[in-house]
Parts: sequence; C-alpha cells; structure tokens
Amino acid sequence: MLKNKFLTGFLTLFLIGNLSAQEQENEKGLYIKGNALFLPVGMLNLGLEYQLSRKYTLQGDVFASPWKSFAGRHAQVYMAHLEGRYYFQEAFKHWYLGVNAGAGVFDLTKWNYSGTDKFQRGFNLMLGATVGYQFQWKERWNIDVYLGGGTSQGSYHGYENVPPDSFIRYDGAEGWNKSGELIPYRGGIMISYKLK
Repeated sequence: MLKNKFLTGFLTLFLIGNLSAQEQENEKGLYIKGNALFLPVGMLNLGLEYQLSRKYTLQGDVFASPWKSFAGRHAQVYMAHLEGRYYFQEAFKHWYLGVNAGAGVFDLTKWNYSGTDKFQRGFNLMLGATVGYQFQWKERWNIDVYLGGGTSQGSYHGYENVPPDSFIRYDGAEGWNKSGELIPYRGGIMISYKLK
C-alpha cells in the first residue's frame, strides 16, 4: 500500500513537472504597443500583438486623430485594424509580412483637395498588406518599424466651407459618393512592452 502511494505520488509529480515544462515551451507572447511617430502630433495609435505559434502572430490596433482641424485641413480619423503576421525567423523577431483588414470613419480633407475649402465625411473599408521589422530594444521592450497599405474603399459626402460657419455639398451626389484607391494607410514606429 505504501509502495502504491509512493508510485502514485511520484507519477503525479512527474506529470505535473512535464505539463509545466510543456506550458513553458508553448508559452505565447503578448505585447502592448504604442506608435511613437504619431504621439507628438496628438494622434493615438495603440495595439496588442499576440503570438499564435512559433512564426505567426495576430495584431489588433486602433488609430485616432481627434483633430477637427490640423494645419488648416480637416483631419479627424478613427480606424481599427486586425492583422495576421508571418515572421521569417520567429515571432516578434526581425522581418515579417502581414495581411490586414480594417474599417474607419473620417471627417478629413483628402490629399487631392489640399489648398481648397473642400472636405469629406464618411467611412471606409481597407484590405492590404504590411512589411515590417521588429527587434528587441531592452528586456521586455521591442521596437516595431512597419509600413502598410492596400485598397481603401470609401463612401462619403463632399462638403465645401461657406463663410461664416456653414457648409454645402459640392459633389452633387444624392446619396453616398464612392471612392476607391490604393494608398498607404498604416505605418510607424511602435514601442512594444511584453505583458507575458
């Protein structure tokens, strides 16, 4: 009887130790990130990147530009993206490629209307790719440099400012005006902190 209890105890300790070692081997990383490139101009870009396997991660992030006016142009944008990433060496280290999908709402002056009193209000859907490089800066800290873009399909109303403080539609459309373009819509320098 004592022999059986000893054997059962030994096997239990062996299994617990083995499971604990496997858990450590399969431990997934999780980083919280903030974009240092946009912060100085009052734009916020925050995200979480979670390790799915040795070379794959999933990142979700949000971007907010709360500016009703920036350098004389409308610049209010709110976006959210989900991105799958493949690292060529291992997760969170060196070069990677990503595919992403996102959605946004905006009140902005599109790049081809700068220098005018015209602006656009609406929403868009985005689908594209990202290329980036991530490296360790300090213990638990990484830097992620990346650029991404793709197709942006927008629906909006076009307005023109009319003094003193009103606006009219300039686009002549009865419903939503549509716009589709290939543009860069992601990028920056993310400072990442390892949560686990």
